Amino acid sequence: MTLLPRGLIVSCQARADNPLHGPQFMGAMALAARDGGAVAVRANGPDDIRAVKAAGLPVIGIHKLFSADYPVYITPSFAAAQAIVAAGAEVVALDCTLRPRDGEPPDRLVRRVLDLGAEVFADISTVEEGLAAADFGATYVATTLSGYTAATEPKPSEPDFVLLEALASRLATPVIAEGRYNTPALVRRAFDAGAHAVVVGTMITNPREITRHFVAQGVPSW
Repeated sequence: MTLLPRGLIVSCQARADNPLHGPQFMGAMALAARDGGAVAVRANGPDDIRAVKAAGLPVIGIHKLFSADYPVYITPSFAAAQAIVAAGAEVVALDCTLRPRDGEPPDRLVRRVLDLGAEVFADISTVEEGLAAADFGATYVATTLSGYTAATEPKPSEPDFVLLEALASRLATPVIAEGRYNTPALVRRAFDAGAHAVVVGTMITNPREITRHFVAQGVPSW
């Protein structure tokens, strides 16, 4: 039995340049997501994780640590994972791609996080990475990074359903759909393709980008 139920997961994140950046706003986003029917939330960093815990939903924690020398920034080290587990994340998202990183390889990192008593949410970009993450013992395999790695660029406008279907058909591990699921129709298609859950972020929790989308697609240039 895994902690994350089937359903919609809402990513409550806002970068430093976003007017909604900060734990107060992310905590409110989590409450709104809960009231709307989300089954879990995804949040970045110890402060935001502590804030979203008030919603009473399972928390998928990530710890973004950017480096000029390495492309991996989603919870790249065991210390980063420890910090978000201490903040209350029951599930830890790890970059389990095959890219260079400033930290332990994903197979060892997965095992060490599981030893903390947390579940592991493996963010991957290819079928091979997803199969490997499941072999490492990841609790979930997520399509989060498809379109964001050299192996999967250029980023398409729609979700990677080929990756989702391939993983869902080959793994007993629950497969999570994430990445460019910006309409209810795409979310439903993901469930029909075998997703255990679907993560939506920008189109629910980023009013600035939603506004830009409406302006770009719906407002004439008089």
